[in-house]
Amino acid sequence: MTKKELAIANHDKKYNCCQAVACSFCKEIGVDEETLFKAGEAFGLGMGGMEGTCGAVSGAVMLAGFKNSDGQLNDPKTKAETYKLSREIVRRFEEKNGSLICRDLKGIDTGTVLRTCPGCIEDAVEIVQEVLGL
Repeated sequence: MTKKELAIANHDKKYNCCQAVACSFCKEIGVDEETLFKAGEAFGLGMGGMEGTCGAVSGAVMLAGFKNSDGQLNDPKTKAETYKLSREIVRRFEEKNGSLICRDLKGIDTGTVLRTCPGCIEDAVEIVQEVLGL
């Protein structure tokens, strides 16, 4: 099963878009699925109400932190590089879909759907694979 297929299968099991993306890479980043599931729960539905950033993008950015952070609580040295990875993920997603905002992607105000949830999930997984090499 490909990562895209795994992420869609997760979404079909009622994972939100963030959880679907993040949990499909748990083995690669060395974090158990339950932890990623819990961490991603509040990021679904555009951070809970369609007004915020797409959950699939949030999951991809979360993975950047898990992959790149040095975890040094007293003297972190990886933030700048992690922010750079996050910016690249966000840039690619917005370029591909025309927005980062769940409400806009779903066409709530315009009636024009820019991208479905499964499409956003697939795009986020592809971008994670390209940018983070997972």
